[in-house]
Amino acid sequence: MKSMPMALSREDFLSLKRAYQNLEQPSLAIRLADSIGTPIETGFKLLPVFWRKRLQRCTEHAIWKALGTAVASLENKPGTASSDMCHKLMGIATGAVGGFLGGPALLVELPFTTTIMLRSIADIARSEGENLDDIRTRLACLEVFALGGRSNRDDAADAGYYGVRMALAMSVSAASSHIARNGLAGRAGAPLLVDFVLMVSSRFGITVSEKIAAEIIPVVGAVGGALINTVFIQHFQDMARSHFTVRRLERKYGASVVQAEYHRLHNPEYGLLLAAA
Repeated sequence: MKSMPMALSREDFLSLKRAYQNLEQPSLAIRLADSIGTPIETGFKLLPVFWRKRLQRCTEHAIWKALGTAVASLENKPGTASSDMCHKLMGIATGAVGGFLGGPALLVELPFTTTIMLRSIADIARSEGENLDDIRTRLACLEVFALGGRSNRDDAADAGYYGVRMALAMSVSAASSHIARNGLAGRAGAPLLVDFVLMVSSRFGITVSEKIAAEIIPVVGAVGGALINTVFIQHFQDMARSHFTVRRLERKYGASVVQAEYHRLHNPEYGLLLAAA
């Protein structure tokens, strides 16, 4: 067996390993099923077809709304510790309200939960040294919504973390260039940004539908809604922490070096090394 790769320090290698495990292995559906004791497929059978269409529109709207408001109240001080628990408690509150009211209220809750999550994601980005005034950082925060983890209903599930980033790369570049020239214009004035948001919302919608499916199961109620939102927000906080850990290491070592080490973690030869580390 090969020794630990020397391209990264031991501490950074362990950080990359934890990021890899979060980004490649767990799915929200599994976490929800473990928490509520019910397969998510049960909820999908109860989810009306017209709700799925409304859900996609609501997801896109939620991202647009969050894009303009979530980061505004955060000071741009890279390295500031993130307030994960505060955002989680806010998400629990919105989940409790949505679970208590049920039905269509879940679609009303989604924009609030999405804004809270994006603010938490930006907070985590800042804690990992990101500059929140940089348009590329803000778009990277939105990218986290596309990193929902594995789902058997996701056509891009086999692409993995770097596959998703590559798929979004051209849209991120085009959108950041447009925003740099024109600011955050409306949808009609920012077609490149629209394309990016549509790509993100299409993948985010898969994960959101798993949350909605869990919440629509009968007798979920306020407590269940709060529990589901706890899992939901924790999932994306883990995605964000891992995503911005990778980006921090890329700034330190170079993107090609970190990507190569990340892909080496796919190698079964590293199984014992991962266990030992």
